[in-house]
Amino acid sequence: MKIVDVRAFPTSFPLPAGGPRLGIGQAVKRDAVMVKVTTEDGIVGWGESHHGRAHTAVAKLIETTLRQLILGMDAFDTTGINARIYKYQLASHGMGAGCAMAMSGIDMALWDAKGKALNLPLYKLLGGAARPVPAYAGGVALGYQPPAQLIDEAGPHIEAGYRALKLRVGDTVKDDIARMEAVRDAFGKEMAILTDANIGYSIDQVRQVMPEMDRLNIGWLEEPFPAHDHHCYAQARGYGATPLAAGENHFTRYEFTRVLEDGVITIWQPDLSKCGGITEAMRIAGMASAFKIPIHPHSSMTGVNQAASIHFLAAIENGGYFEADISVANRFRDELGSTPWTIGADGNVRPNEAPGIGVEVDERFLEAFPAIEGPGYV
Repeated sequence: MKIVDVRAFPTSFPLPAGGPRLGIGQAVKRDAVMVKVTTEDGIVGWGESHHGRAHTAVAKLIETTLRQLILGMDAFDTTGINARIYKYQLASHGMGAGCAMAMSGIDMALWDAKGKALNLPLYKLLGGAARPVPAYAGGVALGYQPPAQLIDEAGPHIEAGYRALKLRVGDTVKDDIARMEAVRDAFGKEMAILTDANIGYSIDQVRQVMPEMDRLNIGWLEEPFPAHDHHCYAQARGYGATPLAAGENHFTRYEFTRVLEDGVITIWQPDLSKCGGITEAMRIAGMASAFKIPIHPHSSMTGVNQAASIHFLAAIENGGYFEADISVANRFRDELGSTPWTIGADGNVRPNEAPGIGVEVDERFLEAFPAIEGPGYV
């Protein structure tokens, strides 16, 4: 089943004024890169490459260098394709994270194509079962509102079945604590509360906030600092008992090896659209399982990556939460393709049963929403 074509589609849609504000700034648009792989049998697989704040550049890399490297290869040979891209692009002067994101979408599309060729859902190809996967309400949501508004936003998701929430922190320590306290008071001690700082904290702010997170039984503090700031993570580990989480901005198993050696970040969050793809994520999960480290993947922009993340979680022994993007009016989740997942009354999601990833992409959407250049956060 030879690969005869590889195409990349950078796509964007603008956000209204006053949209989500995170530790990295005010969101003004959402970007994504969709990858389409076609085989000689006419089978089409779809994947997502994270935009990397440079979606048109990532798409260009896919359609030029990486496309030329893998045309004519067997679509079933995801291990060999991954190794070829690593040898000839990523390992030497190959754009590092940019290449990892680009190859992630290709790899995801290949797994989708393999599932379609064999008429099997992805989780079965990966050795999993249609087991329930716990989900938390997250995505670009639950941000810096006043506590009462935050409770109002979270309430419908609790009613829908979610038993875990992820709050955006990295604002001011005082306001972050007030929001966490309000959510704990509103939804009780049984509600799992997770937090994500989006690299918005200083080391001194973490020193102040960590004891309060311990008091409120917060499940984890995600990305208080940039991924490469190993010294600050090590220092922050001594400020409290709340686990430190990261991984969405770590690329390939080699960067996770450093995380493992540091022994500081104990919640791992690889993103299938960034870390090198499903092939690489399975390796990362296997490495983590030997040390009893749980995997809670960061699921990114579109329903394709989100659905793939559920398959992945259903196929690994150390899988944790699925990150359900519950942000308002996410066109990439709601309009780009078929329904990627639904939350059950038990707070769980389940993998799609259709062949491959189970999300059919509407190319008319990609035509209607071309790339918007410029930064996504200001």
